[in-house]
Amino acid sequence: MTTLSLHALRKTYPGAGHAAVHGLDLTAASGSLTALLGPSGCGKTTTMKLIAGLIAPDAGEVRLDTGPITHLPPEQRGVTMVFQNPLLFPHLTIAQNIGFGLRMRGLPPARIADSVAAMLSRVRLDGLGDRRPAALSGGQQQRAALARALVLHPRVLLLDEPLSNLDPGLRDEMRQLIRGLQLETGITTIVVTHDQAEAVALADRIALMLDGRLAQHGPPEDLYRRPASLAVARFFGGVNFLPGRSEGGVFRSALGTLTLPPGMPEGDGILTLRPEALRLGPGPNARMARVDAVTFLGTQTRISLTVEGCALQALTTPDLATALAAGTSLAVSLPPEALWLLPPE
Repeated sequence: MTTLSLHALRKTYPGAGHAAVHGLDLTAASGSLTALLGPSGCGKTTTMKLIAGLIAPDAGEVRLDTGPITHLPPEQRGVTMVFQNPLLFPHLTIAQNIGFGLRMRGLPPARIADSVAAMLSRVRLDGLGDRRPAALSGGQQQRAALARALVLHPRVLLLDEPLSNLDPGLRDEMRQLIRGLQLETGITTIVVTHDQAEAVALADRIALMLDGRLAQHGPPEDLYRRPASLAVARFFGGVNFLPGRSEGGVFRSALGTLTLPPGMPEGDGILTLRPEALRLGPGPNARMARVDAVTFLGTQTRISLTVEGCALQALTTPDLATALAAGTSLAVSLPPEALWLLPPE
């Protein structure tokens, strides 16, 4: 069990106008699975390569437990990385691919064979060890790449967009496999992804990177319900934002006076409410609203509303939206427990 910590990590590529990673501080607890989440170009893959030792930082330090590893070459770090593409050796069988690292370590052939057989079973590739990579599906190749990493018993496992090349059905299966193996082995794991839903389904904690900086790090629910900034809220699908002022347990804005949950800070800020938390019908903080549009999204329906001149959105189940149409009026409520105050921009 190993704790991974990054301290003031910085990396600027030659010719770039800004740092790819800027003063990054992050700790992944021993035995945890952390999703390194963010849009393309935010620095998450660079961070992964810095941890693996594939590139060197301009400043800062990578530590495993209390020991720095920044000076060590990749093969001495105890860190194994699985790339977005499986990168299996095409001329070797799947069993030979999985056992490659063990052979490089000089382990006896019998011990390698036992370890490979056990790992083939773990990743559900029983009976496929004698095949070449070209004979396997994309999902099977990704499982083989995962097995090749896990068989080395790394202190830290890095997975770079492991599901992005798979179709939705295989993606869900692979997600369950990764999470199951991580819980079984207890290996501290970092998964790079740009997909919020994938991060939430996989991770104990999410580290959201924006523009090379850590925007927020915490349990998935915190980033959805208690975002640290307007940028974090928008990244996680926030659309309802009301500027105003918090004072004495209420928020004064264009919607009038709204009751806040206990503990909200006082002063200017931006009130946010997730669209799925906005309630159709009377209740706390009720207001009359006009329906502007009703959009069927499959498992949900989006209701675009105008409330006291402010544009808001609600997400609800399709059966609750069947009677709604553009131009109709209804009461909506903003439950105090679902309100959250963001700092002003």
